[in-house]
Amino acid sequence: MATVNVQSNTPTTAQRSFWQRSESTRTAYLYLLPALIVMGVITFYPLLYQVYMSFTDFGLKNLRVNSAPPAFVGLSNYTRLLTNDMPIPGFNFWGTLAFNLWWALSNVIIHVVLGVLIAVLLNTEGLWGKRIYRAIYVLPVVIPALIIATVWRNLWDADYGPINGLLTTISGWFGSTQAVHIRWLDSYDLPIPWIPLPLSYYAMLITNIWLGWPLNAVVATGALQSIPSELYEAAEIDGATSTQQFFNITVPMLRPALLPFAIFGFITTFNLFHLSYFLSGGGPDHRTELLVTWAYRLVNEQKLYGIASAFAVYEFFILLVLTLITNRLAKVTAGYAD
Repeated sequence: MATVNVQSNTPTTAQRSFWQRSESTRTAYLYLLPALIVMGVITFYPLLYQVYMSFTDFGLKNLRVNSAPPAFVGLSNYTRLLTNDMPIPGFNFWGTLAFNLWWALSNVIIHVVLGVLIAVLLNTEGLWGKRIYRAIYVLPVVIPALIIATVWRNLWDADYGPINGLLTTISGWFGSTQAVHIRWLDSYDLPIPWIPLPLSYYAMLITNIWLGWPLNAVVATGALQSIPSELYEAAEIDGATSTQQFFNITVPMLRPALLPFAIFGFITTFNLFHLSYFLSGGGPDHRTELLVTWAYRLVNEQKLYGIASAFAVYEFFILLVLTLITNRLAKVTAGYAD
């Protein structure tokens, strides 16, 4: 007797749409819908509109009610930025990008090294007042950024700043009678031709070191306390010196904790608006401008909304590349920690 194979008309799970799979799925999408609508209105739509603006000559005239739509200019805004064809003296896209990368890298290296060294010192057995020291050095983290920039700008003041006053006092110890008037934030450059950075960069660097190392020390302190003391005891029995213990035990054990935080610090410092804008003002001659400060100037000072939109698109892709690179480093660290 022949057997007849009857195919079921019931659709398989793969054939059913995602909406028909379960009641809980439909409920989850309904709960997410209000958040998606809000995100679409306040986030996704402005981002897409900004991309549209980057291909137009959108300006102040287009903000008027019932004004004519901006003219489409294609890739003109993008090419003008890359070729520095801007009505702003001192604008240099590639120079700003190079300075921005060096600014973030140099800060993070010093922050991590200084944070680790101070954490190791404060982790010394028998040190009195550890908790007091740790409470004091975290204070810069809780001070508002605008206040930090304003206070340090006064500290670096060429005529009345305490830093020049301190240098005047020190020079007086060596017989000098001249007051020190170094213009840290204006137009004073180092008399070294092979260092192309202005003096205001070093003023910003010192300020941000004071601001940035405490959090690195906090992270390093937590990581230090998780290192088993048996490792140091075994190394000491084997005759390892303190320096050898530091580079062969402490540093490798700190790396899984510190590298992700260093990556976070790099991205944060890359977009550190307040020091460049409020401390040095981007000077001298826009040589300490960051990408984020140029974006602000293009919008709020120059009213070049179309060009500023193209600039923001460039910055988005730059940060995307940096994020992909740092994520790669974080994965390497995660594999090391395992």
